[in-house]
Amino acid sequence: MAAHGTASCPFFRTSNEQVNVVALAEIDRSLLQRCLAREPRSWQAFVDRFLGLVVHVVNHTAQCRSFQLTAEDREDLVSEVFLTIVADDFAVLRRFNGHSSLATYLTVIARRVVVRELFARKPLAVAANHAAHAAHTGGEPSPEQRISDREEVERMLAGLADQEADVVRQYHLEGKSYHEISESTGLAENSIGPTLTRARAKMRAGAATSAT
Repeated sequence: MAAHGTASCPFFRTSNEQVNVVALAEIDRSLLQRCLAREPRSWQAFVDRFLGLVVHVVNHTAQCRSFQLTAEDREDLVSEVFLTIVADDFAVLRRFNGHSSLATYLTVIARRVVVRELFARKPLAVAANHAAHAAHTGGEPSPEQRISDREEVERMLAGLADQEADVVRQYHLEGKSYHEISESTGLAENSIGPTLTRARAKMRAGAATSAT
């Protein structure tokens, strides 16, 4: 597991290689300033530099929590991390105080985002895993498990618009791809990801309200 994703990750390296990261601090400082000044192509350079790190954090965090990611899950989570970074005029980057390396800071931010997103998705994923296991073994979940799954999922979907709930059900519970959901719903394939993101945000808000 230690070698998983490390080749493209500027933070998770050996002690000898860590010296190279420190030596590149000025480059990171310059890149940070360029992004905050919204210089042309600065954001693309930022993404190119830290994409490997974010992918590694997504994979490692999901693995630590026994959460199996599809390629689309991974893409969604990576996108969510970068959307968090650019939100509110790069508020995350503006809060960086320089007391650690930029890679260390972004690792912490990325992990928080991924944990939050996985927590929001977990009940749906559990129900999907039960359904997948039943299909694989030819058996059926217990009546108690089916009731528990259904009640939890329906509770989370209750606050969604019909179309959002349909997309969430098909993606998380039926295991359909974006293309299959697009064909089923008539939505453009490139709108499925944003629809899921909006739905998850609503479910997080609903979960937070229920907890207070």
